[in-house]
Amino acid sequence: MILAGDIGGTKTNLAYFRLTDRKIRPDGVASYPSRDFGSLEEVVEKFRASHPAEITAAAFGVAGPVVDGRTEATNLSWIVDSRSVARQLGLQQVGLINDLQATAYGILQLNDEDKLVLNKGVPDKGGTIGIIAVGTGLGQCALLWDGRQYRAMASEGGHSDFAPRNELEIEILRFMKRDLARVSYERVLSGPGLRNLYRFFRSKAGYPEPEWLTKAMAENDPSATISDAALQGKDNACAQALETFVALYGAETGNIALKFLATGGVFVGGGIAPKIITKLSEGPFLQAFLDKGRYSPLLSKMPVSVVLNDKTALFGAAQYALMLQTGSLVL
Repeated sequence: MILAGDIGGTKTNLAYFRLTDRKIRPDGVASYPSRDFGSLEEVVEKFRASHPAEITAAAFGVAGPVVDGRTEATNLSWIVDSRSVARQLGLQQVGLINDLQATAYGILQLNDEDKLVLNKGVPDKGGTIGIIAVGTGLGQCALLWDGRQYRAMASEGGHSDFAPRNELEIEILRFMKRDLARVSYERVLSGPGLRNLYRFFRSKAGYPEPEWLTKAMAENDPSATISDAALQGKDNACAQALETFVALYGAETGNIALKFLATGGVFVGGGIAPKIITKLSEGPFLQAFLDKGRYSPLLSKMPVSVVLNDKTALFGAAQYALMLQTGSLVL
């Protein structure tokens, strides 16, 4: 019995997994608002109180850089220490990895129905696989083939400098630098990033924010409200923000493909992608992905798929827990 967790700035998903017939199968999944708790230990305690079980292994993916089994979550005021959680669970060790590493290990188990192909490409067997995920933050990762199996390499590339590609994006950068000393890619490509783009286009709109939109953003998640309004064609500033967001998503996905030389393909994960799948399936995303000058032909051969299974990181964390014990993935 394995306890696996996916810890994000918005929600924390926990689940048990059983290993049967060399396959891991979920056995109870629960989701909790991360900011309702002061620590991972508090969430784990609540989960185990309602889902009592004897566990033999555990691992967690967390949105933040993990160093020596410890991390300060990037978009959450938690310090997560694998040793503290291990003591709580009565285990010798607990796996702690970046949430995108967990997603990466989970991607290796996806079925055809768990993904939507945007670019079929020609995957290179054993080639490096790139992963990008947009949610509360911007995560990036790579799967590297070691001659026997894939291993996930952590990255904090989402916090690299935002590099505008055209006059509009230069204007966006100038707008952002009014409030920020440094603008990273996450500042424009994340849930809060979509809100920043909306603020920019609203400042240029020439008409005030509609009262219904102000009310909707106050009562609901502002990013989701902006996205919904754009998809329904209800507000032009929202529509422009989402169009630019999708183009930036495609451009940075192409950057990932180049940085990791992802001949095995690129996977687009995170909570936002499935919600705007119709926009990602349209031209701007793939156009921006391929717009890499002399390297466009190379990128055209790289498969690009959107991850549709929202439990991918949980499966990956469970895989990592097993890998700590056995030295290999169970696939």
